[in-house]
Amino acid sequence: MTNTPDYALELAAQAQGYTRIAGVDEVGRGPLAGPVTAAAVVLDAARIPDGLNDSKRLTAKRREVLFDVIMDMAEVSIAHASVDEIDTLNILRASHLAMERAVAGLRTPPDMALIDGNLIPRNLSLPARAVIKGDALSLSISAASIMAKITRDRIMWDLAQQFPGYGWDTNAGYPSKTHKAALQNLGVTAHHRRSFKPVHNILYQGKSVSN
Repeated sequence: MTNTPDYALELAAQAQGYTRIAGVDEVGRGPLAGPVTAAAVVLDAARIPDGLNDSKRLTAKRREVLFDVIMDMAEVSIAHASVDEIDTLNILRASHLAMERAVAGLRTPPDMALIDGNLIPRNLSLPARAVIKGDALSLSISAASIMAKITRDRIMWDLAQQFPGYGWDTNAGYPSKTHKAALQNLGVTAHHRRSFKPVHNILYQGKSVSN
């Protein structure tokens, strides 16, 4: 039986005296192209949307529905780290930068953050707890995972219209067979992560396209 996330971690934080707990998650560490996107979500305990779960366990249609519901019922901030920042900082630091930006973008600052993963971003200026597989455990983190994934998927869909052939509307920039074949045949775009080995190898061969 698959467990579903609950509100236990948030209640535990409230029992410690915290009143505004943000769930934070990111998406986009693995792709060869596009930004890394993070979301911070503060749920209203009296209005928690039904059906929240790790975004990977939900259908695309269900994620789209929940995106609108979460936006309406919770406080949400979404932020990114660019391809240039990924290449300059490394993907882990860039993903943490996106998380830091998402938390900072909340309308009312939270006093506690639940961070998906095993590391707390180093420049986060509030108490935080790292939660391994948090998107499957915490309702706040699962809400953040949905918001981040839908937002990034939409960005990649838009980019796919500008750069046809790479399949970004379906692979979201991940290294699928079609994406890697397109890199070989079409070259590297300005939206590819040059520090990632498959892209770096193509560049070394001298294949790139303009913006």
